Amino acid sequence: MQKVPVMDDNGFVLTESDAILKYLANNYDIPEHWYPRHPERRAKVDEYTAWHHTNTRPHAAKVFILEVLIPTQTGSQVDEARLNRALSQLNDTLDKLESMFLRRQPFLCGDDITLADLLAICELMQPIGGGRDILEQRPQLQHWRSRIQSALGESFDQAHAVLYSVRDRRKAKL
Repeated sequence: MQKVPVMDDNGFVLTESDAILKYLANNYDIPEHWYPRHPERRAKVDEYTAWHHTNTRPHAAKVFILEVLIPTQTGSQVDEARLNRALSQLNDTLDKLESMFLRRQPFLCGDDITLADLLAICELMQPIGGGRDILEQRPQLQHWRSRIQSALGESFDQAHAVLYSVRDRRKAKL
């Protein structure tokens, strides 16, 4: 399918991050909190992951594409009107993350970190590549990100090293 990420587990191939994470959680010995076995807790993770594909993912990615990828690949200036529309859509998504998913709980689906948090934070970190911290004015989401960073330790920064590098190269050019 010429897509990343891709997983090949002894000839069994999957190409969607959501499906890959759920497959790994179901087939390997990982802590239960990542993808709970309890039906209601698992359903909350599934609820977010279903919502993610038409909300968090495209809205965060669009900001990154407009602010970083297109200008880098074409040498053009950022289309400010399109970027502002994308930021508005992303802002609406962030509002929903706070009101629908985080509410008064530490992670998107409850008291423990899950696959939902991994999927969401990876998307929401993308604008960092353009030097934009979209959580800067959102204390609730900042605290959530800090809890994820604490839970993941060094893996958090390792996972986002490419974005940090892109950000730093862009800063150096300015």
